[in-house]
Amino acid sequence: MTPEEVADLAHLRRARDLMDREYARPLDVPAMARTALMSPAHFARKFRAAYGETPYAYLMTRRIERAKALLRGGMSVTDACIEVGCTSLGSFSSRFTEIVGETPSQYRARDHSDHEVVPPCVSKVATRPQRTPIRA
Repeated sequence: MTPEEVADLAHLRRARDLMDREYARPLDVPAMARTALMSPAHFARKFRAAYGETPYAYLMTRRIERAKALLRGGMSVTDACIEVGCTSLGSFSSRFTEIVGETPSQYRARDHSDHEVVPPCVSKVATRPQRTPIRA
């Protein structure tokens, strides 16, 4: 790996850390690219090559991950949507269903007592959203 590639990865990690911390803020690719000190197009290509998904997909996965925790705590779907930084309930619900495999309402209504006895650090890994493959 060249020193340039190592520097690019450090800049990409800075942008990813921003998304992890500030997921509820309105973030767009140009803002994330500025954090990585790259042009938006270059940033999007490099991010996808490094992490296997687009910056927006990564951000939405973080938002859904946080929304799952809020829904497990009993928060309403609308409030969880707003709390994680989504502006459209319909888009939030569609993306949630795509990533989790069930609607936010179905997820909220499910019994989550099995997660109560698990330490938060383990629960975070176990409940991390995984993209479900699209079936034709």
